[in-house]
Amino acid sequence: MDRSDRAKQFMPFDALKGFQEALREKERICVPKRSLSEEERAKLDRELARIGKMDMVEAEYFQDGEYVCVRGMVAAVSRQEGWLRIVNTQIRFEDIVRLTPLPNQTA
Repeated sequence: MDRSDRAKQFMPFDALKGFQEALREKERICVPKRSLSEEERAKLDRELARIGKMDMVEAEYFQDGEYVCVRGMVAAVSRQEGWLRIVNTQIRFEDIVRLTPLPNQTA
């Protein structure tokens, strides 16, 4: 028997395609979106006004029933449409709960 054919018989077998992904989704705990206090909203608005393209930031935002954190360079900001793009992730202002500027690292 060919070596590659012999190796295939020992590969894991997933009889129910998508079953593992479904289990992971079931295990995920969804949380409700929280509303920010006046102070938190004012601080966030100040940070949003300060940041611009090419700034390094860390953002925590609400997406699909959970809070997600992303860090990276700001690729674009649309204040008129109300969104921010960090690398390839576009986030609506209304979903952001925390925005922290990071020091730009130059090599």
